Amino acid sequence: MITIEVMTKKDCCLCDEAKEVIEQVISEFPAKLKMTDIESDPELFERYKEKIPVVLINRKESFVYKVHPVTLRKKLEQLLSSNS
Repeated sequence: MITIEVMTKKDCCLCDEAKEVIEQVISEFPAKLKMTDIESDPELFERYKEKIPVVLINRKESFVYKVHPVTLRKKLEQLLSSNS
């Protein structure tokens, strides 16, 4: 199972856009989406502040600010093929 985690905070329109793109793409993959509010963790807030959304795929930073569906699909396909 692939885990996609979005570092987000309240009232972040770029975060909402990233979530929409991810939700469209992950339906094709064995993946789950996790939204993490950086404001609930001082360490995460300090690390990411205004650099959101940050998208982690299996804990690896993969996108910042924007998620492109074609690129996301390619990254997920690569993960699946490297695990087979």
